[in-house]
Amino acid sequence: MKILVTGGAGYIGSHVVRQLSEAGYQVVVYDNLSTGSADALVCGEQLVVGDLADTARLDAFFAEHGFRTVLHFAASIVAPESVTAPLKYYTNNTRNTLNLLTACAKHGVERFIFSSTAAVYGMPENGLAAEDGATSPINPYGTSKLMSEWMLRDVGLAHGLRYVALRYFNVAGADPLARMGQRTPEATHLIKVSCQAALGLRDQVAIFGTDYPTPDGTGIRDYIHIEDLAAAHLAALGYLERGGESTVLNVGYGRGESVREVIEVVKRISGVDFPVVEAPRRPGDPAMLVARAERIRLLLGWSPRYDDLATIIGDAWRWEQKLTAAR
Repeated sequence: MKILVTGGAGYIGSHVVRQLSEAGYQVVVYDNLSTGSADALVCGEQLVVGDLADTARLDAFFAEHGFRTVLHFAASIVAPESVTAPLKYYTNNTRNTLNLLTACAKHGVERFIFSSTAAVYGMPENGLAAEDGATSPINPYGTSKLMSEWMLRDVGLAHGLRYVALRYFNVAGADPLARMGQRTPEATHLIKVSCQAALGLRDQVAIFGTDYPTPDGTGIRDYIHIEDLAAAHLAALGYLERGGESTVLNVGYGRGESVREVIEVVKRISGVDFPVVEAPRRPGDPAMLVARAERIRLLLGWSPRYDDLATIIGDAWRWEQKLTAAR
C-alpha cells in the first residue's frame, strides 16, 4: 500500500522517506521543491512535484493513488521569519494543512502523522515542556502549527482519522553515511551555522544572549539527531497500524545543552577555532526549552540510538564537508 509523504524532499522528510523505503514501504513524495531537493530521495522513491495550495490537483492525486496513510512535513519553519511574514506561515502551514485534511477526509485516509513543533509551547515554566502542559506560542510559526493540530484533532473526531502529532525539539545532524542532511545554505540552526563557520563559509557565530539564568548564561535546548527523529515517525506509523488511538507526543531526549557547549563541541570536532561574538538576546527566546520525553518511549517503544551531542555534531560536520566539496 502506498504512503503519501508531503514535503518528503526536505531535510526531515527525506530522512523519514529513506527509512520508510528501507522498511519496505512504497512511498510517494509530494513536494513543491521550494526548499527540498530531488537529490535527497536516495532510494528511488516516486516524486510528484506539486503544491498543497492546488486543491484541484490534490484531489485528483488522492483519487489516483488511494492513499490510506499520510505523513505531512510540508511547511515553512523559520520562527523569526514568521514574525515578519506571518501570512506566509498561515498560508503555507495552516491553510495548506486544511487543504490536505480536506482531501484526506474526502478520500478516506485512515492514518495521519503530523510534523509539529515544540514552538507550540512558547516559553514553558522552568523550561520543561510536557504534552499535557499549556500551549502558548510566541510567534506565528508556533501558532500556525498549533492551529493545524487543532484542525487535525477535529477532523479525526468527525471522520475517524487516527493521527499522531509529533512535536519536535531541536533537530540536528545528518545521515551517518552522509547521503542526506540539511541543505539550506541560509539555515539558522546553531549546529549548521557553526559547522559553516568552521568551513569558512561564515565569518563568525553569534551567541544571542549570555545573561540567561543557566549555568553558563546561554540558552539551553534539547538537540535530537535527525535519524532518531525519523525513527520516531516509523514507530508512530507502527502504532497507528496496530490500531493505536490519536495522540500528541514530544520528540526529544529530555535533556539539553547550552549554546556555548554546542560551539565548543563543533570546534573540537572540526579542529577550527572560528570567531564567536556575543550579541543581545533575541525577543521571545526562552532560557531553556527541553522535552518531557517519557510518553513517546512508553507509548511507542521508541528508543533513540544517537543520543549524544558529539555524534549529532560529527554527522552534521561530515555532511557539511561533503556539501562544501561539491560546490
